[in-house]
Amino acid sequence: MSLATGEAMPGRPGWGSRAAQGAILALGALLWVVSTRYPADMPLIGPYDFSAPIYFATTFTLFWYLRGLTRMAEAERPVLWRRVSFVAGVLLLYAVVQTAFDYPAQRMFFLSRIQHVVLHHIGPVLIGLSMAGPVILRGAPGWLSALTQSGPVRAFMAVIQHPVPATLLFSGSFYFWLWPPVHFVAMLNRPLYELMNWTMAVDGILFWAMVLDTRPKPPAHARFGTRAALSVAVMFPQIVLGAIITFSNRDLYPFYAYCGRYFPNISAVTDQQIGGIVIWIPPAMMSAVGLLVVLGNMRRAEARGRS
Repeated sequence: MSLATGEAMPGRPGWGSRAAQGAILALGALLWVVSTRYPADMPLIGPYDFSAPIYFATTFTLFWYLRGLTRMAEAERPVLWRRVSFVAGVLLLYAVVQTAFDYPAQRMFFLSRIQHVVLHHIGPVLIGLSMAGPVILRGAPGWLSALTQSGPVRAFMAVIQHPVPATLLFSGSFYFWLWPPVHFVAMLNRPLYELMNWTMAVDGILFWAMVLDTRPKPPAHARFGTRAALSVAVMFPQIVLGAIITFSNRDLYPFYAYCGRYFPNISAVTDQQIGGIVIWIPPAMMSAVGLLVVLGNMRRAEARGRS
């Protein structure tokens, strides 16, 4: 479906597209075989524990994005830095959950916090800056474009990207998965562990895409002033949580002692202190970056309105 006209894209995928999709499927099958039968031979950039949903979500999103760029006229394409921002954001999300980094992240609290800050803040901020949605839909199959334009999906997005539920979900999900009893079970249960990582990434992308939208309201879901306030508002729950964990003098997360720390010479309290600082500082920096971007978008929108 064309985003400009609402009409279906003509024609069928060419041989190039079919070959690319076949290569994606073949590489996925190879990674699954190596990770399940020959894990010792998997390179560091390969998945520690192969996840087909993460692999296909990443590869097909990048494929649709690149195909969307080829279907757009040069004047329609996003500027180069936005393209780089999107690819970097997607690859960062993939790297922290589908490379060898995932192994120590399951065995050190501060590495787990780095993983979630990337999933919830850094990667989604880069993706939000890219304004990649129209490009992805231009390269996606017609059914996906039609689905995103359907009434139920549009109604769901209007609710989930309303400033109040968006902010509650953004801060609440971070707190929920760090509640010690929940965190202990999630780290022991593989499906819950994957759900935790998925919610971090998806919620982060939805929130920052709403905040960093370059368009005024409408069609954006919130006014620039509201989005600027949200960038600042989500900073304080992160600071409070980071401070609580940093200054705690007891082991709040015994899972990492239970499974054996990746760096055994780092004590539980020191591990938590580093993790608390990771929760505290980088998200606050991302909020400051978000605020500056929103103010810049507002200034440019006002200049366009005057002209």
